[in-house]
Amino acid sequence: MTTLDQTDRTIDTATPLGKRSGLARYLSHYGFAFGITLLAIVVLMALFAPLIAPHDPFAQDMTRRWLDPVWYADGTWAHPLGTDGFGRDYLSRLIYGARISILIGLFTMLLSGFIGVTLGLLGGYFGGWVDSVISFIIMTRLTVPVVLVATALSAIAGSTFGTVVIILGFLLWDRFAVVTRGAVQKVRSLEFVRAARAVGCSNTRIIIREIIPNIAPVILVIATLEVAQAILLEAALSFLGLGVQPPLPSWGLMIAEGKSQMLFKPWVITIPGIALFMLILAINLLGDALRDLTTTGGRV
Repeated sequence: MTTLDQTDRTIDTATPLGKRSGLARYLSHYGFAFGITLLAIVVLMALFAPLIAPHDPFAQDMTRRWLDPVWYADGTWAHPLGTDGFGRDYLSRLIYGARISILIGLFTMLLSGFIGVTLGLLGGYFGGWVDSVISFIIMTRLTVPVVLVATALSAIAGSTFGTVVIILGFLLWDRFAVVTRGAVQKVRSLEFVRAARAVGCSNTRIIIREIIPNIAPVILVIATLEVAQAILLEAALSFLGLGVQPPLPSWGLMIAEGKSQMLFKPWVITIPGIALFMLILAINLLGDALRDLTTTGGRV
């Protein structure tokens, strides 16, 4: 985004959604159906990891290092996806790694969403000097290279789960702010907001009771995009050794640990890479479908 007013089509909130309603309308959207199904599988896998994982993801057995997956001639069903360089079961680490990705994406989205939505609400609703100050803050943030700053801060502050969430949360709020500001500027001039002012409602009540419910679909769409971006950035940081630290089973870390064997055992980076790709695909498809279904009434 190059300007604060570039809010795309996500703020067109008044388009009819057609005759179909409820769950059937959502499930008839192929992107939503595929995205929510794939995401549900990953979430359930993360929630029930202790019941699903065949082995302890932290248990090491140096006598069983780099075992091939079951589809190789020397593979074994005892370790269907093989083992890593420490003899740890790859399937178990992949299952537990879903927890790390989902939790980092979720917590980062909540933190960045709180910051960005708050700034966007204040700037879009009050306008004037308040909007000028917040616009300057947003423009300043847009000039910051996210990956470079995240890498530097992780190296300085240390690489822990909480540190990664805080760093990414304070770097990924700009899209929330820009889109929320534009949506609020559009909604604040509508009749029901003016009617609320006319009857003496306070600004706080108008924002909470009138503004936020009407821009919630827009915020929800941005939230899905930010979850995906946070997961990718965490994987990138882990690949560089600056994200979640061993022995936690992060998908980015699994790719980093297997890169020394990528020419001889390409599955060590292909498996977590595909898992990461499928999770990001599911979230993006879900976000795109929600945009169509809740804000633009796009074709289903």
